[in-house]
Amino acid sequence: MRHAYAHDAVLSLAPDADMAAPGGAITTELCGHWEHAPPCPLAPHNTAAQRRGPQVRLRILFATEPEREAEVRTRIGRALAAYEVQSCAAGEVRPEERAHAGRLVAS
Repeated sequence: MRHAYAHDAVLSLAPDADMAAPGGAITTELCGHWEHAPPCPLAPHNTAAQRRGPQVRLRILFATEPEREAEVRTRIGRALAAYEVQSCAAGEVRPEERAHAGRLVAS
């Protein structure tokens, strides 16, 4: 049975860089291509990006089986390796994210 997880990353991106590109890289790493038909084969996920000056904060929610959590986190790290990563670590699903996380688990 799938569980919901969160992952946080902070990247340095040039002001004119595409903020959606890191999310696309994550989707490609997890699903084989950034554009694919549902469902996500390994981990249904959502990536949100927020810019603060030269930093872009990524919040990745995903759902997978507990025994695959480490693999998903490794793949997220691998996807972001092409960027200047300031931090990349497990996070906690926040109360306001529980409904969204539930939809990922059910998908």
